[in-house]
Amino acid sequence: MKRVLTSDTVKHLIAGGAAGAVSRTIVSPLERMKILFQASSPEPANYQGVIPTLRKMWVEEGFLGFMRGNGTNVIRIVPYSAVQFASYEQFKKLLRDPTTHDLDTPRRLTAGALAGLTSVAFTYPLDIVRTRLSIQSAQVANTKEAQAALPGIWKTMVHIYTKEGGVIGLYRGLGPTLTGVAPYVALNFQAYEVLRSHLTPPGEVAPSVGMKLVCGAVAGSFAQTVTYPLDVLRRRMQVTGMDAVSYKYSSTWDGVKKIIKQEGVRGLYKGMVPNYLKVAPAISISFVVYEQSKQFLIGKKTTAGM
Repeated sequence: MKRVLTSDTVKHLIAGGAAGAVSRTIVSPLERMKILFQASSPEPANYQGVIPTLRKMWVEEGFLGFMRGNGTNVIRIVPYSAVQFASYEQFKKLLRDPTTHDLDTPRRLTAGALAGLTSVAFTYPLDIVRTRLSIQSAQVANTKEAQAALPGIWKTMVHIYTKEGGVIGLYRGLGPTLTGVAPYVALNFQAYEVLRSHLTPPGEVAPSVGMKLVCGAVAGSFAQTVTYPLDVLRRRMQVTGMDAVSYKYSSTWDGVKKIIKQEGVRGLYKGMVPNYLKVAPAISISFVVYEQSKQFLIGKKTTAGM
């Protein structure tokens, strides 16, 4: 048991969980704003513009409005990030070239894709709950009594399970999520490691913390740009069972057709601006916290690759 608890895999899990918790808490207001944009109906547009939306959240809900759903998000992101980073390390070991022990681009992309799929499979129901809580709190009156009456994590999960199809309800939208997560995580890790390698000074094993932040910001923004429409579709599918939303989608393809018909192609990119504002610091902080935590726990410097 002691050997298991002190293994590198457990340390990777701890470092990954810390990375997720720190990064997502810092960008919580932008994360919630992105969800509100993505899930909003075509008309009327209740949330328009980054600054007006942040102001509306502050006026109507105060500081708690910025952090609404973050508890659920942290509960979700800790195992999600932990599993993603730890499984990425394991898949890299399994996929290394047996003769050179190196990872080429296809192998690294495959490791990232598999890590993304693994982490989603573990935590998807919590992602739905986080989305529901973000939407519900924006639709009730701005009073302590109304906010206090909002369902919590467990109550929301039970409601989805009992009223919206059991396990199927808890995994609604999983298709576009898996479709989007695999390339997103693959591109994210690949872009980060390539940039990190190129920006490591000669004779050093890693770039400075500042340069790591730059690598993470560029990598995250690039990966999100490619996969963002699937993220919008995932949010819409997650809330399509709620009475408060005007749209109903019977399937992933039905959702795509209705969004384009009612809102145009731009509908697939709702919330893109706040998403960029969130992704850059979130991914940057996540990679840096992970590497620093891993170095502290394992007790050796990180090599030129993660």
